[in-house]
Amino acid sequence: MNLINLLIKYQNRLLNKSSGVLFVKLLKNLTWSIVTVVLGIDLANRTTEPVARLRIGANLWTGYGTLYLARDLGYYDKKPVKLVDYPSGTEEVRAYRNNEIEGAGLSIDQAISLAAIQENIKIIAIMEVSHGGDVFLGKPEITDMKALKGKRVGVEATSLGALFITRALEKNGISVKDIQIVSLELTEHEQAYKQGNLDAVFTFGLAKIKLLVAGSRSLFNSRQIPGEIVDITAVITEALANYSDTIQGLINARFCALDFSEKNPQYAHTRIARRTQLTKKKIWNAFKTLRQPNLHTNQRILNGTHLKFVNNMNDSIRINVENMLESRLI
Repeated sequence: MNLINLLIKYQNRLLNKSSGVLFVKLLKNLTWSIVTVVLGIDLANRTTEPVARLRIGANLWTGYGTLYLARDLGYYDKKPVKLVDYPSGTEEVRAYRNNEIEGAGLSIDQAISLAAIQENIKIIAIMEVSHGGDVFLGKPEITDMKALKGKRVGVEATSLGALFITRALEKNGISVKDIQIVSLELTEHEQAYKQGNLDAVFTFGLAKIKLLVAGSRSLFNSRQIPGEIVDITAVITEALANYSDTIQGLINARFCALDFSEKNPQYAHTRIARRTQLTKKKIWNAFKTLRQPNLHTNQRILNGTHLKFVNNMNDSIRINVENMLESRLI
């Protein structure tokens, strides 16, 4: 039984008949592609058809660093791959929907949201699983999540933001009605917090690092909901036909870069730091908060035999679907 069927089975128990039909529609659109990848193949000798570039969007999130490391190491030199930077995942989704890129590094919730409204998305790789990289940060005087009652909490208006805030509150016996939600783009988190407009914020990446340096306190992180915050690489369905060789090269190169970084962490972190605006030490610490599945684990996840991963995602899927049903996105 593959991953899609397992999730459908779970959701048919979870949702009522009418919403269950909508969920099946969503999962039918969100299909997973198993790309046969073999580490150590001769990347340079593969063909380069088609000539048109495969445009892959990504943001500064550390989990996408190995895509850029592959480029720096020359693994794309004879492949028409173009990595396109965006300031946030929200901008990536907009570019994907506007056909400005053929693929993107996305959080799994963004992929689910896209699948709810369009049919041309296929997941080709699991990039990483957050293991402390996503956090709730609060003012120093706020000692725990329960102290957030009545407080102003900043969160990006995305399904990831909804998922994380829902799970964090659930784990601490708090309702979303107990807090004041302030909708902010990721790029606004640092300034809003430092100006005193927020008591706490759900954040990640560079904003997280800067706010911790500024003295904020960690109240909750993704290590407490293991396996639920996942980042993937996805492409439009048409790209599998039009860029099959290039996609193969993209994935091969990425896993080669992951293997390289594990064997040569000092060098790899130095190269990745140049792009992310972080020091090598901070990159090192950032990677400690991620779990990057290797080739074998990816294959198990995408063919549905990694049951622990599937089971860990149940809450993530449930919350995303419930949020979309409430928002009438499907």
